[in-house]
Amino acid sequence: MFTAVRSRPRAALAALVTATALALSGCSAAEQDDKADGPAASGDTFPVTITSALGDAVIEKAPQRVVTWGWSAQDAVLALGVVPVAMPKNTYGGDADGVLPWAAAKIKELGGATPALLSADTAEVPFEEIVEARPDVILAPYSGIVQDDFDKLRKIAPVVAYPDKPWALPWQDQIEIIGKALGRTDQAKELLDRTTAHVKRLAEANPVLKDKTFVYGSANEADQLNIFRASDPRVQLLGDLGMQVSPSVAALDADPKAGSYFYPTSYENVEKINTDVLVMYFGSQAEVDKFVADPVIAAMPAIKEQRFAPIVGESFVMASSAPTVLSIPWMLDQYVPHLAAAAEKAAK
Repeated sequence: MFTAVRSRPRAALAALVTATALALSGCSAAEQDDKADGPAASGDTFPVTITSALGDAVIEKAPQRVVTWGWSAQDAVLALGVVPVAMPKNTYGGDADGVLPWAAAKIKELGGATPALLSADTAEVPFEEIVEARPDVILAPYSGIVQDDFDKLRKIAPVVAYPDKPWALPWQDQIEIIGKALGRTDQAKELLDRTTAHVKRLAEANPVLKDKTFVYGSANEADQLNIFRASDPRVQLLGDLGMQVSPSVAALDADPKAGSYFYPTSYENVEKINTDVLVMYFGSQAEVDKFVADPVIAAMPAIKEQRFAPIVGESFVMASSAPTVLSIPWMLDQYVPHLAAAAEKAAK
Protein backbone atom coordinates (compact mmCIF):
# COMPACT_ATOMS: atom_id res chain seq x y z
CA MET A 1 0.00 0.00 0.00
CA PHE A 2 3.01 2.27 0.53
CA THR A 3 5.73 3.07 -1.95
CA ALA A 4 9.11 4.53 -1.13
CA VAL A 5 10.10 8.00 -2.25
CA ARG A 6 13.26 10.01 -1.86
CA SER A 7 12.97 12.47 1.03
CA ARG A 8 14.59 15.88 1.27
CA PRO A 9 17.73 16.19 3.44
CA ARG A 10 16.76 15.76 7.06
CA ALA A 11 18.68 18.79 8.33
CA ALA A 12 16.92 21.13 5.91
CA LEU A 13 13.54 19.65 6.73
CA ALA A 14 14.15 19.90 10.46
CA ALA A 15 15.11 23.57 10.09
CA LEU A 16 12.00 24.26 8.03
CA VAL A 17 9.71 22.57 10.54
CA THR A 18 11.29 24.38 13.47
CA ALA A 19 11.25 27.82 11.84
CA THR A 20 7.73 27.51 10.50
CA ALA A 21 6.38 26.11 13.75
CA LEU A 22 7.90 29.00 15.69
CA ALA A 23 6.42 31.51 13.27
CA LEU A 24 2.99 29.95 13.53
CA SER A 25 3.03 29.42 17.28
CA GLY A 26 2.51 33.12 17.92
CA CYS A 27 -0.48 33.19 15.62
CA SER A 28 -1.95 30.04 17.17
CA ALA A 29 -1.44 31.38 20.67
CA ALA A 30 -3.13 34.65 19.79
CA GLU A 31 -6.10 32.81 18.35
CA GLN A 32 -6.45 30.80 21.55
CA ASP A 33 -6.11 33.68 24.04
CA ASP A 34 -9.87 33.90 24.41
CA LYS A 35 -10.16 30.20 25.22
CA ALA A 36 -9.46 29.77 28.92
CA ASP A 37 -8.19 26.61 30.56
CA GLY A 38 -11.01 24.55 31.96
CA PRO A 39 -13.43 21.74 31.38
CA ALA A 40 -13.96 20.21 27.95
CA ALA A 41 -17.06 18.51 26.59
CA SER A 42 -17.20 15.79 29.24
CA GLY A 43 -16.06 17.85 32.19
CA ASP A 44 -12.39 16.98 31.77
CA THR A 45 -9.83 19.53 32.88
CA PHE A 46 -6.53 20.55 31.36
CA PRO A 47 -3.58 20.34 31.19
CA VAL A 48 -3.33 16.59 30.58
CA THR A 49 -0.25 14.47 29.95
CA ILE A 50 -0.36 11.40 27.72
CA THR A 51 2.65 9.11 27.77
CA SER A 52 3.74 7.19 24.68
CA ALA A 53 6.61 4.94 23.70
CA LEU A 54 8.27 7.95 22.03
CA GLY A 55 7.67 10.61 24.66
CA ASP A 56 5.05 12.58 26.56
CA ALA A 57 2.41 14.88 25.11
CA VAL A 58 1.47 17.71 27.46
CA ILE A 59 -1.78 19.25 26.22
CA GLU A 60 -2.35 22.57 27.94
CA LYS A 61 -5.88 23.36 26.68
CA ALA A 62 -8.76 21.53 25.05
CA PRO A 63 -7.56 21.28 21.44
CA GLN A 64 -9.41 23.32 18.86
CA ARG A 65 -7.33 22.38 15.81
CA VAL A 66 -6.73 18.62 15.62
CA VAL A 67 -4.45 16.88 13.12
CA THR A 68 -4.39 13.10 12.84
CA TRP A 69 -1.78 10.82 11.34
CA GLY A 70 -1.88 7.07 10.79
CA TRP A 71 -4.67 4.82 9.65
CA SER A 72 -7.60 5.51 11.92
CA ALA A 73 -7.20 8.26 14.52
CA GLN A 74 -9.52 10.47 12.46
CA ASP A 75 -12.37 8.03 13.11
CA ALA A 76 -12.10 8.37 16.87
CA VAL A 77 -11.88 12.16 16.59
CA LEU A 78 -14.96 12.31 14.36
CA ALA A 79 -16.88 9.88 16.57
CA LEU A 80 -16.20 12.23 19.48
CA GLY A 81 -17.81 15.08 17.55
CA VAL A 82 -14.71 16.89 16.32
CA VAL A 83 -13.82 17.41 12.65
CA PRO A 84 -10.01 17.43 12.27
CA VAL A 85 -8.39 20.32 10.44
CA ALA A 86 -6.19 17.77 8.65
CA MET A 87 -6.09 14.00 8.33
CA PRO A 88 -4.51 11.44 5.96
CA LYS A 89 -5.81 11.05 2.44
CA ASN A 90 -6.92 7.51 1.59
CA THR A 91 -6.41 6.85 -2.09
CA TYR A 92 -6.98 3.18 -1.23
CA GLY A 93 -10.58 2.70 -0.16
CA GLY A 94 -11.55 6.36 -0.08
CA ASP A 95 -13.98 8.36 -2.17
CA ALA A 96 -13.00 10.80 -4.93
CA ASP A 97 -11.60 13.13 -2.28
CA GLY A 98 -9.71 10.35 -0.49
CA VAL A 99 -12.07 10.06 2.49
CA LEU A 100 -13.23 6.65 3.75
CA PRO A 101 -17.03 6.15 3.56
CA TRP A 102 -17.78 5.98 7.28
CA ALA A 103 -15.63 9.07 7.91
CA ALA A 104 -17.32 10.96 5.07
CA ALA A 105 -20.73 10.10 6.50
CA LYS A 106 -19.72 11.34 9.95
CA ILE A 107 -18.28 14.60 8.60
CA LYS A 108 -21.59 15.21 6.80
CA GLU A 109 -23.53 14.37 9.98
CA LEU A 110 -21.44 16.87 11.95
CA GLY A 111 -21.99 19.52 9.28
CA GLY A 112 -18.27 19.97 8.77
CA ALA A 113 -16.15 20.57 5.72
CA THR A 114 -13.73 17.96 4.41
CA PRO A 115 -10.45 18.48 6.28
CA ALA A 116 -7.17 19.21 4.57
CA LEU A 117 -5.98 15.81 3.36
CA LEU A 118 -2.38 14.93 4.14
CA SER A 119 -0.23 13.07 1.62
CA ALA A 120 -0.26 9.48 2.81
CA ASP A 121 0.79 7.34 -0.15
CA THR A 122 4.26 6.90 1.31
CA ALA A 123 5.58 6.12 4.76
CA GLU A 124 6.98 9.66 5.01
CA VAL A 125 5.35 12.06 7.45
CA PRO A 126 4.27 15.23 5.55
CA PHE A 127 5.76 17.69 8.02
CA GLU A 128 5.21 20.80 5.91
CA GLU A 129 1.53 20.00 5.38
CA ILE A 130 1.06 19.43 9.10
CA VAL A 131 2.72 22.75 9.88
CA GLU A 132 0.33 24.47 7.47
CA ALA A 133 -2.65 23.01 9.37
CA ARG A 134 -1.55 24.89 12.55
CA PRO A 135 -2.53 22.08 14.94
CA ASP A 136 -3.02 22.33 18.68
CA VAL A 137 -2.40 18.59 18.92
CA ILE A 138 -1.21 15.82 16.58
CA LEU A 139 -2.84 12.45 17.18
CA ALA A 140 -0.90 9.43 15.88
CA PRO A 141 -1.58 6.56 18.29
CA TYR A 142 -2.08 4.00 15.50
CA SER A 143 0.81 4.86 13.23
CA GLY A 144 4.36 3.93 12.34
CA ILE A 145 6.12 7.15 13.30
CA VAL A 146 9.64 6.73 14.66
CA GLN A 147 11.53 8.77 17.24
CA ASP A 148 12.93 11.19 14.67
CA ASP A 149 9.42 11.85 13.33
CA PHE A 150 8.10 12.37 16.85
CA ASP A 151 10.86 14.80 17.75
CA LYS A 152 10.18 16.90 14.64
CA LEU A 153 6.42 16.83 15.10
CA ARG A 154 6.56 17.88 18.76
CA LYS A 155 8.15 21.15 17.63
CA ILE A 156 4.84 21.86 15.89
CA ALA A 157 2.40 20.70 18.59
CA PRO A 158 2.05 18.03 21.31
CA VAL A 159 2.15 14.57 19.72
CA VAL A 160 0.19 11.58 20.98
CA ALA A 161 1.99 8.47 19.70
CA TYR A 162 1.46 4.78 20.45
CA PRO A 163 1.91 3.52 24.02
CA ASP A 164 3.90 0.42 23.11
CA LYS A 165 4.53 -0.65 19.50
CA PRO A 166 3.74 0.90 16.10
CA TRP A 167 0.65 -0.33 14.27
CA ALA A 168 -0.50 -2.37 17.27
CA LEU A 169 -3.04 -0.30 19.21
CA PRO A 170 -6.42 -1.95 19.83
CA TRP A 171 -9.40 0.19 18.89
CA GLN A 172 -10.54 0.20 22.53
CA ASP A 173 -7.29 1.85 23.66
CA GLN A 174 -7.36 4.28 20.76
CA ILE A 175 -10.76 5.75 21.63
CA GLU A 176 -9.74 6.05 25.28
CA ILE A 177 -6.44 7.79 24.48
CA ILE A 178 -7.99 10.19 22.00
CA GLY A 179 -10.89 10.87 24.34
CA LYS A 180 -8.39 11.91 27.00
CA ALA A 181 -6.44 14.07 24.55
CA LEU A 182 -9.60 15.92 23.51
CA GLY A 183 -11.03 16.20 27.00
CA ARG A 184 -13.95 13.92 26.15
CA THR A 185 -13.38 10.85 28.29
CA ASP A 186 -17.06 10.34 29.14
CA GLN A 187 -18.01 10.38 25.47
CA ALA A 188 -15.14 8.02 24.69
CA LYS A 189 -16.34 5.53 27.30
CA GLU A 190 -19.86 5.71 25.93
CA LEU A 191 -18.59 4.99 22.41
CA LEU A 192 -16.41 2.14 23.64
CA ASP A 193 -19.32 0.57 25.53
CA ARG A 194 -21.70 1.01 22.59
CA THR A 195 -19.30 -0.55 20.09
CA THR A 196 -18.41 -3.40 22.43
CA ALA A 197 -22.11 -4.14 22.86
CA HIS A 198 -22.59 -4.07 19.07
CA VAL A 199 -19.84 -6.66 18.56
CA LYS A 200 -21.28 -8.77 21.38
CA ARG A 201 -24.72 -8.74 19.77
CA LEU A 202 -23.22 -9.93 16.48
CA ALA A 203 -21.40 -12.73 18.30
CA GLU A 204 -24.57 -13.81 20.09
CA ALA A 205 -26.53 -13.74 16.85
CA ASN A 206 -23.92 -15.99 15.21
CA PRO A 207 -23.01 -18.63 17.82
CA VAL A 208 -21.38 -20.77 15.12
CA LEU A 209 -18.36 -18.45 15.37
CA LYS A 210 -17.65 -19.32 18.99
CA ASP A 211 -14.27 -21.07 19.42
CA LYS A 212 -13.77 -21.54 15.69
CA THR A 213 -10.10 -21.16 14.81
CA PHE A 214 -8.97 -18.75 12.12
CA VAL A 215 -5.90 -17.53 10.28
CA TYR A 216 -5.93 -13.95 9.03
CA GLY A 217 -3.71 -13.33 6.01
CA SER A 218 -3.08 -11.40 2.83
CA ALA A 219 -1.50 -12.23 -0.52
CA ASN A 220 0.28 -9.06 -1.56
CA GLU A 221 3.31 -10.75 -3.13
CA ALA A 222 3.68 -13.67 -5.53
CA ASP A 223 3.92 -17.11 -3.95
CA GLN A 224 3.80 -15.68 -0.44
CA LEU A 225 1.24 -15.22 2.29
CA ASN A 226 1.46 -12.57 4.97
CA ILE A 227 0.02 -13.91 8.21
CA PHE A 228 -1.10 -11.48 10.89
CA ARG A 229 0.03 -12.13 14.43
CA ALA A 230 -2.36 -12.43 17.36
CA SER A 231 -1.45 -8.94 18.59
CA ASP A 232 -2.81 -7.22 15.47
CA PRO A 233 -6.09 -5.28 15.94
CA ARG A 234 -7.77 -6.93 12.95
CA VAL A 235 -7.07 -10.33 14.49
CA GLN A 236 -8.27 -9.19 17.91
CA LEU A 237 -11.55 -8.00 16.42
CA LEU A 238 -12.39 -11.51 15.25
CA GLY A 239 -11.44 -12.70 18.70
CA ASP A 240 -14.05 -10.31 20.09
CA LEU A 241 -16.59 -12.27 18.03
CA GLY A 242 -15.66 -15.41 19.96
CA MET A 243 -13.20 -16.93 17.48
CA GLN A 244 -9.75 -18.27 18.36
CA VAL A 245 -6.44 -17.69 16.61
CA SER A 246 -5.30 -20.94 15.01
CA PRO A 247 -2.21 -22.57 16.56
CA SER A 248 -0.82 -22.51 13.01
CA VAL A 249 -0.17 -18.78 13.36
CA ALA A 250 2.39 -19.31 16.10
CA ALA A 251 3.70 -22.58 14.64
CA LEU A 252 4.67 -20.99 11.32
CA ASP A 253 6.14 -17.84 12.87
CA ALA A 254 9.90 -18.09 12.29
CA ASP A 255 10.69 -14.92 14.23
CA PRO A 256 7.97 -14.13 16.80
CA LYS A 257 10.09 -11.41 18.41
CA ALA A 258 10.46 -9.45 15.16
CA GLY A 259 8.05 -6.79 16.35
CA SER A 260 6.00 -6.55 13.15
CA TYR A 261 2.25 -7.14 13.13
CA PHE A 262 2.60 -9.82 10.41
CA TYR A 263 5.13 -12.26 9.02
CA PRO A 264 5.62 -13.76 5.55
CA THR A 265 5.46 -17.44 4.72
CA SER A 266 5.92 -19.07 1.33
CA TYR A 267 3.33 -21.12 -0.51
CA GLU A 268 5.46 -24.13 0.37
CA ASN A 269 4.07 -23.84 3.90
CA VAL A 270 0.36 -23.39 3.20
CA GLU A 271 -0.24 -27.11 3.61
CA LYS A 272 0.78 -26.64 7.25
CA ILE A 273 -2.04 -24.19 7.89
CA ASN A 274 -4.65 -25.99 9.96
CA THR A 275 -7.64 -23.80 10.69
CA ASP A 276 -11.41 -23.86 10.75
CA VAL A 277 -11.69 -20.63 8.76
CA LEU A 278 -9.25 -18.78 6.52
CA VAL A 279 -9.75 -15.01 6.50
CA MET A 280 -7.90 -12.84 3.98
CA TYR A 281 -8.36 -9.43 2.43
CA PHE A 282 -8.44 -8.45 -1.25
CA GLY A 283 -8.98 -5.17 -3.04
CA SER A 284 -11.34 -6.76 -5.57
CA GLN A 285 -13.14 -9.98 -6.46
CA ALA A 286 -10.74 -10.38 -9.39
CA GLU A 287 -7.89 -10.67 -6.87
CA VAL A 288 -9.82 -13.34 -4.97
CA ASP A 289 -10.41 -15.31 -8.16
CA LYS A 290 -6.75 -15.14 -9.11
CA PHE A 291 -5.70 -16.27 -5.63
CA VAL A 292 -7.95 -19.35 -5.47
CA ALA A 293 -7.05 -20.32 -9.05
CA ASP A 294 -3.48 -21.11 -7.99
CA PRO A 295 -3.22 -24.91 -7.72
CA VAL A 296 -1.34 -24.75 -4.41
CA ILE A 297 -4.02 -22.54 -2.86
CA ALA A 298 -6.88 -24.49 -4.41
CA ALA A 299 -5.58 -27.61 -2.65
CA MET A 300 -5.86 -26.06 0.81
CA PRO A 301 -8.65 -27.74 2.83
CA ALA A 302 -10.14 -24.38 3.84
CA ILE A 303 -10.46 -23.44 0.16
CA LYS A 304 -11.74 -26.81 -1.05
CA GLU A 305 -14.33 -27.02 1.73
CA GLN A 306 -15.46 -23.39 1.35
CA ARG A 307 -14.21 -22.44 4.80
CA PHE A 308 -12.78 -19.31 3.24
CA ALA A 309 -14.15 -15.88 4.21
CA PRO A 310 -12.42 -13.22 2.12
CA ILE A 311 -12.83 -9.55 2.94
CA VAL A 312 -13.33 -7.97 -0.48
CA GLY A 313 -13.15 -4.34 -1.54
CA GLU A 314 -10.72 -1.56 -0.70
CA SER A 315 -13.01 0.15 1.79
CA PHE A 316 -13.62 -3.16 3.55
CA VAL A 317 -9.88 -3.81 3.65
CA MET A 318 -9.30 -0.48 5.35
CA ALA A 319 -12.17 -1.03 7.79
CA SER A 320 -10.77 -4.43 8.69
CA SER A 321 -7.15 -3.33 8.85
CA ALA A 322 -7.77 -0.47 11.26
CA PRO A 323 -10.99 -1.15 13.15
CA THR A 324 -12.56 1.79 14.96
CA VAL A 325 -15.81 2.80 16.62
CA LEU A 326 -16.94 4.09 13.21
CA SER A 327 -15.65 1.38 10.89
CA ILE A 328 -16.57 -1.65 13.01
CA PRO A 329 -20.37 -1.37 12.60
CA TRP A 330 -19.97 -0.36 8.95
CA MET A 331 -17.83 -3.40 8.15
CA LEU A 332 -18.95 -6.15 10.53
CA ASP A 333 -22.67 -5.84 9.84
CA GLN A 334 -21.97 -6.66 6.21
CA TYR A 335 -19.14 -9.15 6.71
CA VAL A 336 -20.21 -11.33 9.64
CA PRO A 337 -22.88 -13.26 7.67
CA HIS A 338 -20.17 -14.38 5.21
CA LEU A 339 -17.84 -15.26 8.08
CA ALA A 340 -20.57 -17.27 9.79
CA ALA A 341 -21.32 -19.15 6.56
CA ALA A 342 -17.68 -20.24 6.34
CA ALA A 343 -17.67 -21.23 10.01
CA GLU A 344 -20.82 -23.28 9.41
CA LYS A 345 -18.87 -25.40 6.92
CA ALA A 346 -16.31 -26.15 9.62
CA ALA A 347 -19.07 -27.20 12.03
CA LYS A 348 -20.23 -30.04 9.79
